[in-house]
Amino acid sequence: MRGLLKMTVSAVAHTFGHVPYRCLSGRPPAPLGGRILTNPKDIFHHNMWDHVQWSPEEMEKARQKAEENSREQIPLEEQVRYDRDANKYWDRFYDMHQNKFFKNRQWLFTEFPELLPQGCDTSRTPEGQEASVPACPELRKTLHSRTDSQQGDSPFPSHDVLRETQQHNAFPGQHASFRILEVGCGVGNSVFPIINTIRGSDAFLYCFDFSSRAIQLVREHPDYDPTVCHAFVHDICDDVAVFPFPQGSLDVIAVVFVLSSIHPERIQRVVNRLAGYLKHGGIILFRDYGRYDLAQLRFKKGQCLSENFYTRQDGTCVYFFMKDEIHRLFTNAGLEEVQNLEDRRIQVNRGKKVVMHRVWMQSKYRKPLSTPGC
Repeated sequence: MRGLLKMTVSAVAHTFGHVPYRCLSGRPPAPLGGRILTNPKDIFHHNMWDHVQWSPEEMEKARQKAEENSREQIPLEEQVRYDRDANKYWDRFYDMHQNKFFKNRQWLFTEFPELLPQGCDTSRTPEGQEASVPACPELRKTLHSRTDSQQGDSPFPSHDVLRETQQHNAFPGQHASFRILEVGCGVGNSVFPIINTIRGSDAFLYCFDFSSRAIQLVREHPDYDPTVCHAFVHDICDDVAVFPFPQGSLDVIAVVFVLSSIHPERIQRVVNRLAGYLKHGGIILFRDYGRYDLAQLRFKKGQCLSENFYTRQDGTCVYFFMKDEIHRLFTNAGLEEVQNLEDRRIQVNRGKKVVMHRVWMQSKYRKPLSTPGC
């Protein structure tokens, strides 16, 4: 196992031939990252190196390890609880870790500049500035009054309330000209960098998670601002559950380390549903675990649910993607490829002198400006 997770310095020398580049529509190619290891002797000078190429031998060892830890699968009758009780496992996770487990994703705007409306400056410090996106006091009053009377102490509106407000053409962020949705926001590690950047612009952020504990932590955060953000509880796998905004109303949907937690058989339906909420010309930004990432190779026998889909010790689940299946998922939903790449890196523990392979998938898919045949 240790041999799979480590790379010798001599092996690193073979990993840097062709350097992959990001393909951005309408822009010249830009590298994934600027930290390239040109001299293997420098490997322990930094914590991360970009643009890593694996040798055929390393790829085969990783494939064999994944095959080995997938050989013994959890019986189907036991797998049901991981799907049925997924929100309970994530509630327990957030109860235990609060907002201390993940760091804020400050890399968001470098990799996904599409998250921000044109002219929004990521270098400014917007805290304390007044948002220009007007709130909707009538809607807020309706939601709070109906929520208090119908849901007891719950701070979140029911689907009936959301459906009623949509029927009256009132919804949070309706006055915004640029609308962003973050799927599976957790405790807000993407939410708050976005809030603090769009505050003062004509943008509005929606974010949801199916863990009520996670949304509670988001709404209790001192940077949470209901004039620019609406956080709500929602299960993306529930086809009947209602979103608090109409179809075709979103400019950007961020799906970052979310689809991997969903059973592979459900992912296509989820992507299809999300695509329906994009405006024509709107874009889905995707980042998640890639096949043979360190996290996959670390799983022990008996943790596999199905091919490349595992359960962690805490009951949460994770799937590891390939580039071609990501392309199928999004194009089957009627979207066009802007970017689809494997982000392979070397992660270094300089204290322990350990070198590890990380693999992430990063993609951007756009809804066509017009429907074919129209």
